[in-house]
Amino acid sequence: MSDEWVLGIIGGSGLYAIDALEDAQWIAVKSPWGEPSDEILCGRIGNVKLRFLPRHGRGHRIAPEAIDARANIDALKRAGCTDILAISSVGSLNDKFAPGTFVTVDQFIDFTRGRASSFFGSGFVGHVSMADPVCPRLSAKAAEAVAEAGGNIALKATYLAMEGPQFSTRAESRLYRQWGADLVGMTAMPEAKLAREAELPYALLAMVTDWDSWREDEAAVNVDAIVAQMQDNSELARKTIEKLVALLPAERPASPIDFALDDAVITNPEKFDSDLITKLDAVAGRLFGHR
Repeated sequence: MSDEWVLGIIGGSGLYAIDALEDAQWIAVKSPWGEPSDEILCGRIGNVKLRFLPRHGRGHRIAPEAIDARANIDALKRAGCTDILAISSVGSLNDKFAPGTFVTVDQFIDFTRGRASSFFGSGFVGHVSMADPVCPRLSAKAAEAVAEAGGNIALKATYLAMEGPQFSTRAESRLYRQWGADLVGMTAMPEAKLAREAELPYALLAMVTDWDSWREDEAAVNVDAIVAQMQDNSELARKTIEKLVALLPAERPASPIDFALDDAVITNPEKFDSDLITKLDAVAGRLFGHR
C-alpha cells in the first residue's frame, strides 16, 4: 500500500472549486454504480495530490436526494484517493454552533429514506462497523486547518441527515434536538457509510449557515440567507484546504480504516456473486488481489 496522500475533497453547497490547485484538469471517471455528480478536478497543492468532486455538480444542478453517493465514492476510489474530506453546509440545532462556525462531525443519525446505502448485497454480504464513523486523524487535522485559516472551529457534533429537499418543520427541528442532534443536513448519509465500505478514511467539516427552525424568535430558513452565509463560508473553506495540505505529514501512515473490510465480509467466497464482485473491483478490490 502506498504511503502517499491522495486527498479527496467532496465539496458541498457553496464550494465548487479549489483555487490553489496546480496542474488542474477535470477528468471524467466512469463508475459501474451510476453517474458521478461531475467530473473530478485532479491536481495538486505542493506535493499532495487532490481530487475534488462537487457533490451537487457544477452549478448546483443535482438535488440532495438525487445524488448518487455510490457512484461518487467509487469514482473517488478509482481516482486513487486514500482519504476523503467532505465539506457540507448545515443548519444548527445547538446554541453552541452559530452561523459562520465550522464544526467537525463525529457522529451521525441517518434519517434519509430510499437512498442506496451500501455497495454490498446478496452474493457479497458485508457489515462494516460505523460505531466511530469518521477518521479521527483527518478530523483533527481539518480542525487545526480551520483555526490556522482564521476560522471559528467547534469539535465533535452529531449530524442528522434528513431526506429533504424541503427544510425542517419547527416540530421536526425540535424533535431532532431531543434526539441529541447538533446539526442537520441532507447529504452526509449514505456518503459516510459508503466511504467506510470503500476503506476510505472520511471526515466531515460542517459549515453552519442557519439556525434551522427550532428557534421561535428566528425567521424561517430561506435560501437567500443561506446563500449569503455560504459565500462567506466558502472562502474560508478554500483556505482551510490549503492549510490542511500543509499540515499533512510527508508520508501517510496506514489507518485502521484502510482495512475495514478485513473482518466485515460474511459470505463464503464460494458463494460470491461474480457480477457484484466485478462491480466491486475498486471498492473491495484489495480483497480480490485487484489493487
